[in-house]
Amino acid sequence: MTQTQVHANRREELGQFLKACRARIGPAEVGLPPGPRRRLSGLRREEVALLAGVGVTWYTWLEQGRPINASSQVLDAVARTLRLDHPEREHLYRLAELTPSRLPSAAEVVPDAVREVLRALDPLPATVVNGRFDVLESNAAQEEMFWEWHSMPCLHKNLLWCCVTEPNARRFLLNYDEEVPHMVARMRAEYGRHVGDPTWEEDIRRLSALSPEFVELWARHEVAEPRARLRRMDHPRAGRLNLRLTELAVSEAPGLRIQVSTPDDAATWALLPSTRRSS
Repeated sequence: MTQTQVHANRREELGQFLKACRARIGPAEVGLPPGPRRRLSGLRREEVALLAGVGVTWYTWLEQGRPINASSQVLDAVARTLRLDHPEREHLYRLAELTPSRLPSAAEVVPDAVREVLRALDPLPATVVNGRFDVLESNAAQEEMFWEWHSMPCLHKNLLWCCVTEPNARRFLLNYDEEVPHMVARMRAEYGRHVGDPTWEEDIRRLSALSPEFVELWARHEVAEPRARLRRMDHPRAGRLNLRLTELAVSEAPGLRIQVSTPDDAATWALLPSTRRSS
């Protein structure tokens, strides 16, 4: 079998896989009305495209196995829309001949007990991250505090990527020049445990391609340990906030940690409700 035929077969398999995945999701599960003329129990192609934020023609061609370019960001959006689990997302990327941009490993699944802790911490913003600062789980207070952070759709789900690739980051994070070098130094220290890991190496390569700032900071070879620190923010609605960032290790899942933001002064406590979208 020629390499051209291998690519064609893989594309055909990709199309069949996507069809099967959307067929198992009913419109009601994603907040869509069933419609009077629906013949299929699952989602239509145009519905998947709408929910994923991609073009209908592009998604149709993807399912048809046409040789089109599929970026990691777009595949991430399709994977989330189709509610793919870890093995399914890996399978999607293999068929599309791309490396997943940021998939937590199977060992990084957040335990249910930790999710309960996050919910209990509300109204304090809290999130679970790994050594690369991938956001694995967040409570409502965290998500709403950073709801207006992005000028573009957030596809990376990673705290460091959100800082060095978001044009508004320096305006929102007032001590950016302290916080971001610390995060890179933390990642460099964690990288010592993962040298040669394909996921880590690909992650560093992609971030380096996107951010000259990251390249410069990474080349310093600075390392740092977790420590409580002050994060000063200019929130779009609440205004100036001083938040004490504390990290807690997750004993059930080594390598994961909970980051909790606590107001550092009375003024920030008073402003904290203003970070909620319902306020």
